[in-house]
Amino acid sequence: MDLSNLKPAKGSTKKVKRIGRGQGSGRGGTSTRGHKGAKSRSGYSKKIGYEGGQMSLVRRVPKFGFKNFNRIEYKGINLDVLQQIAEKKEITVITPEVLVQSGYVSKKDRIKILGRGELKAKLEITVHAFSATARKAIEELGGVANTL
Repeated sequence: MDLSNLKPAKGSTKKVKRIGRGQGSGRGGTSTRGHKGAKSRSGYSKKIGYEGGQMSLVRRVPKFGFKNFNRIEYKGINLDVLQQIAEKKEITVITPEVLVQSGYVSKKDRIKILGRGELKAKLEITVHAFSATARKAIEELGGVANTL
């Protein structure tokens, strides 16, 4: 077997319906579009969400809530993750650059340290925010929690 005699499986392909190629083709004239009306014209496209005059779903469903554009989104990093990084890289100072290199956050993320897990090492951590439990856990071990 070679590339010259490859064929699709039986019944897997169909002939393309060629419309608008004259009366002899059987699909000339109105070219399967019926008579008159907007849908028979070239360039026809119905409006997005139009449901034939019925009240559209967008207008039927009630609106609620809002998006707070002043919200500051933080990427949460837990204490157990910091402990892993400190052990793996054998460091005591953790900054956003270290977390980016480790692959836990991207360069533009704001970072918040959260209190899950156990911290054993005395670390100096500099990030954008800390939860109360995380700050307490870091300072109990003699570490420093700096806010950017």
